Amino acid sequence: MTGNTQRMREQEWLYDRLIRSGGPDFYWPMTEECLSAVGMDGAGDIRAVRGSIRRFLDITREMRRIGEKREAMALEAEQAGHRITAGQNYFTAACYYTMAQGPIHTDDDPVNRRLSERKNTCFARFIEHARRPIVKVEIPFEGTSLPGYLHLPPGAVGPVPCVVFLGGMDNFKELLVTEPSDKFLERGIAVLAFDGPGQNEARIARGITCTETNFITAGRAVMDFLLTRREIDHDRIGITGISMGSFWLTQIVAADPRYKAAAGFYVCHENGMDTIFNRAIPVFRDRYMWMAGITDDAAFDAFAARLTLEGLGAKIQCPTLIVAGEDDDLSPIEHTYKLYHELAGPKTLMVYRGEVHGVADNLDVRAHIADWMLDRFEGRPLQSRIMMMDCRTGRELPRD
Repeated sequence: MTGNTQRMREQEWLYDRLIRSGGPDFYWPMTEECLSAVGMDGAGDIRAVRGSIRRFLDITREMRRIGEKREAMALEAEQAGHRITAGQNYFTAACYYTMAQGPIHTDDDPVNRRLSERKNTCFARFIEHARRPIVKVEIPFEGTSLPGYLHLPPGAVGPVPCVVFLGGMDNFKELLVTEPSDKFLERGIAVLAFDGPGQNEARIARGITCTETNFITAGRAVMDFLLTRREIDHDRIGITGISMGSFWLTQIVAADPRYKAAAGFYVCHENGMDTIFNRAIPVFRDRYMWMAGITDDAAFDAFAARLTLEGLGAKIQCPTLIVAGEDDDLSPIEHTYKLYHELAGPKTLMVYRGEVHGVADNLDVRAHIADWMLDRFEGRPLQSRIMMMDCRTGRELPRD
């Protein structure tokens, strides 16, 4: 195994043991995330790879295998004139290829480049067959551009509201909007999903690394881009982010008041990121080192110390939603409470009792976020409050 951090290189045996005992989702819900994006048609594929992945190094091979299977199915359906089946399978293949890319954290890796090319080809074919408008976009950024997709709701008439969706370290732009249905699109809200600095195609094909603050520049560039689009209601543009995306969106809205609402979930709010980078399994540290273009542990420690939200809450006036697990194992909840109390605008904090970083999927968190965002776009008032939630029922618990 290659790795940027020494801990990653030294602990390959541990990853393999964890996979053999509990499956490939040992450090984040990789196969669950993929299944959520592609729908239950992918259940058989996911069940198969959960059984066939026995080592960390197996992830790329086995996810590529089912990606190739779905790409072949798409081509066969296309040749038979079955456009809907072809489109769904091209989308599924693209998602599987992104997961095959996930464990690769090295520059100029030929396997990663080929997988990225296959993913892009399949997603382009999906767009051709999609029953809703999807536009491949390039967002001008520091002399180059960030790749993304602008998804418009089916049957959209006139300018529509839009949410900018930020993935985290492990969430690729192709996975952020689900198919055949999506929580934002179903509510008439467009979604712009893009690879930001250090993320997937921006890193692989453009060489764009993530600095301590350049997501702020990216956030401004995305807003500038959306303000040129006639399909988008320029007065109703919000932003949401998952995991590390919740950190970046906080930086963005503190610097750019043009965003009308912000929602972060499964959060990373700890200044300096000590828990996720030094106490959690080192895959996270290793990936962020690659995203930042840093190969020296000491240099990365100095870099991580500058990843801070200190003082930003007071600059954020837009309505803000935060969804977190009470026992988050990557970002201790006290840092989220601190940020919440510093926010200057109206705000909601939903804390799920007993939940860790990824709040249980059976709670339909994304639907709640989409409803909350729609309420903000429609001008419904928001009263600031902290809600302690029961992870079994999804209902609010009485405060102690």
